[in-house]
Amino acid sequence: MSNNNQKDQKSSEQVQSIDAEISYTASDSLDFSISGKKVFMYGDAQVDYKDIELKAAYIELNLDSSEVYAVGMPDSTGTIQGKPNFKQGSEEFQADKIRYNFKTKKGIVFGVTTEQQGGYVQAERTKLVNDSTYCLKNGKYTTCDAEHPHFYLEMTKAKVISNKKIITGPAYLVVEDLPIYFAIIPFGFFPNSPKYSSGFLMPSQGEEKNRGFFLRDFGYYWAASDYFDVALRGDIYSKGSRGLKFHTNYKLRYKFSGSFDLKFYKNVFGDKGLPGYKTQNDFAITWSHRMDPKASPNQTFSASVNFSTSSYDQNNSYSTQNYLTNTKQSSISYTKRWENSPFSMSANLRHSQNSRDTTISLTMPQMTVNMNRIYPFKSKERVGKEKWYEKIGVSYTADIQNKTNMKEYDLLNSSFVSDWENGIKQSIPVSTSFKALKFMTISPSFNYTERWYTKQIRKDYNYDTNQMQVTDTIYGFTRDYDYSFSVGASTKLYGMYVPRNPNSKIKGIRHVMTPSISFSMRPDFSDPRYGMYGTVAVYDSLGRPEYIRYPYHQNALYGTAGQGRSGSIGFSLNNTLEMKKLKSEKDTAKTDSKDAYKKIKLLDQLSLSGSYNLAADSLNLSNISVRGRTKVAGTNINFGAIFDPYAMVDGRRINTFELNQTGKLARLTSANLSFGLSFKSKKNDDKNGKTPGEEAVDNGQGKILPGEYPEYEDFNLPWDVRLNYSFRYTKPRPDLSSNITSTVDFSGNLNLTKKWKIGFSSGYDIGNSQVTFTQFNVFRDLHCWQMSLNLIPFGYRQSYSFTIRATSALLKDLKLDKRQSFYDNN
Repeated sequence: MSNNNQKDQKSSEQVQSIDAEISYTASDSLDFSISGKKVFMYGDAQVDYKDIELKAAYIELNLDSSEVYAVGMPDSTGTIQGKPNFKQGSEEFQADKIRYNFKTKKGIVFGVTTEQQGGYVQAERTKLVNDSTYCLKNGKYTTCDAEHPHFYLEMTKAKVISNKKIITGPAYLVVEDLPIYFAIIPFGFFPNSPKYSSGFLMPSQGEEKNRGFFLRDFGYYWAASDYFDVALRGDIYSKGSRGLKFHTNYKLRYKFSGSFDLKFYKNVFGDKGLPGYKTQNDFAITWSHRMDPKASPNQTFSASVNFSTSSYDQNNSYSTQNYLTNTKQSSISYTKRWENSPFSMSANLRHSQNSRDTTISLTMPQMTVNMNRIYPFKSKERVGKEKWYEKIGVSYTADIQNKTNMKEYDLLNSSFVSDWENGIKQSIPVSTSFKALKFMTISPSFNYTERWYTKQIRKDYNYDTNQMQVTDTIYGFTRDYDYSFSVGASTKLYGMYVPRNPNSKIKGIRHVMTPSISFSMRPDFSDPRYGMYGTVAVYDSLGRPEYIRYPYHQNALYGTAGQGRSGSIGFSLNNTLEMKKLKSEKDTAKTDSKDAYKKIKLLDQLSLSGSYNLAADSLNLSNISVRGRTKVAGTNINFGAIFDPYAMVDGRRINTFELNQTGKLARLTSANLSFGLSFKSKKNDDKNGKTPGEEAVDNGQGKILPGEYPEYEDFNLPWDVRLNYSFRYTKPRPDLSSNITSTVDFSGNLNLTKKWKIGFSSGYDIGNSQVTFTQFNVFRDLHCWQMSLNLIPFGYRQSYSFTIRATSALLKDLKLDKRQSFYDNN
C-alpha cells in the first residue's frame, strides 16, 4: 500500500525496537510501504530522533530495522542538491550518502565533510562507531575552508573522537594537489577539544652562528582550572646555551586578572678555549595585574613589572623592538579614596633601569597622602557676594619615599642604611585669587614645606685637597623646612583687524595677548638661626678666616632649604592669532549668519618668558625663552629658541648686556624646529560615494556592467607615508663652532592588492650623512597560509627572515622558516 503526492506530509511513529519517537517530514511527498515497513521521503526530507536531526533531498526510513538511508538528488542541470546533513548535539557534518542505525548508533558515511574546532575533515568513506567516535579511510585534514582545499594532510586512515582528539596512521602533506611524499608522517595526533587541555608544546628548530643549533619553546602546558593555567618551556643550543621559561595567566571574574612570566638563560658564546668565548646568566621577570573596577569603586590595585638583567634583550631578544629597548620601567600601585572626604592615598613600588650603563633605580615604597583643596573660611549660608577671604584655599600633601640608585651588580650587596635614601616631605600650599581693576586677576599664594630625614652629614675643610669633605654621618630623626611667598597678576589684551573692503571673504583677524607677571620671595635659610646649615672656618696663608656654609642635608632625597635670600620677578607674554572667514568663497549671500563663517587658527601659541633675580648681585636677568606652535595644511609645526641677554668673554658670562657689547639684543644659544607630515591615498568609496568597480565603462557601444571583464584589476593602490623632520641648533659660547643636528624619519605601507602588503621604515641623519635604522616588510595572504618577509638590509642588525605558515593556530608548527639571525653578523 502506498500514498503518493502528499505535499508537506508529517508523521511520527513509536517503534518498539527503539526507545523514543521518530518524527519525519517531507515537503514533496511521503510514500509508505506497509509490507516492508518503510517510509520514502522526497523533497526537503527530515528525520528527528532524540538529539539526532537528519536532512536530505531523499530519505528512506526502515521502521523495522531502525535504519535510515539519505542521499542528495540531481536537479534539472544534473547538479546534486540537498546533500545529507547530519546533526547530533554539537556535532554536524555534510556527506554525499549516509546509512545510519538509530538503535546501534552505527553507520556508514560517504563523502563526509565536518568541522572540528577550526579544522576540516573530509573522507571518502567513514564508519560511525558511536555518537562520539568514527573511523575514516583516505581522509583529508585541513584548516582551509575552501571547497577544494589548497593544502591538506592525506590520511590513509584515522580515528576521530569528537571534542577530544584526532589520531591518524601514515599521512603526508598535499599542497595544491601535489603530494609531498618526503614529508610523510608515520602517525599523527591533533588535539580537538573545545576546552583548554593540558599537553606537550612542540618546539621550533634552527641554527645560530654564535650559539649553534637549537630547539626552542619545547615544554608542557597545564590547563589547571578555569581560573589559571601554566606553561613551562625550555630552549637548548648545541654550543651549551640553555633557557627556562615559566608563564601563567589567571583571572577571577569581576575581581582581577593578570599574567606572570619568569625567564632564565645561561648563554655560552663562542668556542671554549678560543678568543671571544664567554658565559653569561640572564633573567627577566614580567608581571601584569589589573583589578576589575567593579570589585571596588574606591580603591584600585595594578601592577606592570618589566625587570631583567641589562644584557637580557641584547642576548635573547628575537625582535628588533626588544633589541633596541634601552630602558625598562615597572610599577606596582595601590590607591584608596575615602568617600565624602577630601582625603586620598596612593602607594607605589617603582623600578627603572638603563641597559646601556647598567644603572638601576628602585623606589620601595613611595606613599602619598593628599587632602584636596578646602576653603575653611567659606560661609555655609552666605548672603550677598562672596568675600575675598572666602576664596582662600588650603591643601595638604605628604610624600614618603625610600629609594636607591646604583649599578645592577651592586644591588644585592647594598646597605639599607647607608646606600638607600629615605624621607618624608609635607607641603601645605595656601592660595587665593581675586579681580582687581575689573580686568586683572591677582593670585597670591604661600607655601610651607617640611622634610623629615633619618641622617645628616658634617663637613670639614681638607687643606691637602683644598676641598670640603664629609667627615661624619649622624643617623637619627632630623627635620628641614622652608617657606615662600608669591603673587601673580595676569590679564588679556585683544586686538582686532577688520578689512575695509565689505566684499572681503575675511571677516576679521583677532590677536590675543596674555601678559603675566609674578613676584616671589624666600628668606636665607642658611642663616645660623634656622639651624639647617653648618659653618666651617677656612684660614688662608695669613691666618685670615673665611666662613663657608654647607647644608646638613646635602644631596638628601627631597633636597634642603635654599641658601641665600631670593626675590625674583617672572614675566611672560603669550600670543594667539586667529582668523574668521567665509566657509565657502562662492557663497556671499548669507554673510550675516554665524554659520556662514569658520575660525582658522593662524598661530596656536607664541610665548616669551624669563625672570629677574632681585637678590643677585650680578647677572640678574635669566635667559629668554621663545616657544611657538602652529598648523599649516594640517601639519603641526613646533619651534623654539633660547636667547642669552648677557655677553660672554673667554667662555665666561659677564655682567654686560650683549646689546652694549655687540649691538645685538641677545645671543642665540639654541633653536629647534620639528614637524610631521602624513599622506595617504583616497579610499575607493570616497569617489562619488561608490565602491570599487561600481562605475560602468563606456566602450562606444553602450555601457559595460561592472565585473564584465574580471581579468582587469582595479589598480587603485591604498598607501600611506609618514615623515618626521627634526632640526636642532646649539651654540652656547661664541668662541665655539655651532652644533647642528638634522634628521628625517619616514615610514609607510603599500597595498599592491588586497592580499599583498609592503611596509618600510627608515631615516636619514643629515648632519652625519648616513642612513639610520632601515627595515622592510612584505606580507602575502595565501588564504589558508601566510607569507612574510622581514629584511634589515644593512647595519649592525643586518638580517632577514622568510616564513610561510598555516594561518590556523592548530597548525602553527606547520611552516617553512628561513632566516639569517643578526647574531650571525657578530
